[in-house]
Amino acid sequence: MDDPIRVLLVDDHQVVRRGLRTFLEVQDDIEVVGEAADGAEGVARAEELRPAVILMDVRMPGTDGIDALRKLRELGNPARVLIVTSFTERRTVVPALRAGAAGYVYKDVDPDALAAAIRSVHAGHVLLQPEVADAILTQEEANSGQGRGGSLTEREREVLGLIADGRSNREIARALVLSEKTVKTHVSNILMKLDLADRTQAALWAVRHEASG
Repeated sequence: MDDPIRVLLVDDHQVVRRGLRTFLEVQDDIEVVGEAADGAEGVARAEELRPAVILMDVRMPGTDGIDALRKLRELGNPARVLIVTSFTERRTVVPALRAGAAGYVYKDVDPDALAAAIRSVHAGHVLLQPEVADAILTQEEANSGQGRGGSLTEREREVLGLIADGRSNREIARALVLSEKTVKTHVSNILMKLDLADRTQAALWAVRHEASG
């Protein structure tokens, strides 16, 4: 059996953390390794515990989830961050994803769906619920990467499309009959050409530009 997915809970409400822990502890492949009550503590605990996945609220006193995401990126922390929140406004959704969140779900998500979401982002997928993609598509057009899609090769466009579908590098390699190393090179080239920070932003760019023609 593979090692369980190490998860850190970051939320300012103790009852929420307790509820998440109670459910996740019955999952054979998920282990809750720690908790934090705000973004600053979450960053410190993430550096200490090195979880694979962080469940992060957005609105918290002091350092909020978006600032914590930015700090984790600055530190080069490899944890995949899944935003779990009750806030659905575009002004919350889009900055969180641009700051590096690997996915976004709401606190009323079905428990089994939450476990599936943790497994999905841990596997390298980008998790965009339909209403979240909707929020992004109605956001004003971002300047980053605008008009640069023409510089991508046909193969890079194929890879980008699969990233937007939430495929991991391994799955892309299998679908296109390439080595995983070659896929990683294509992903790096895509990010460089579109001036994007990570594959989450690449997925957002692909969704936005596919919808706009």
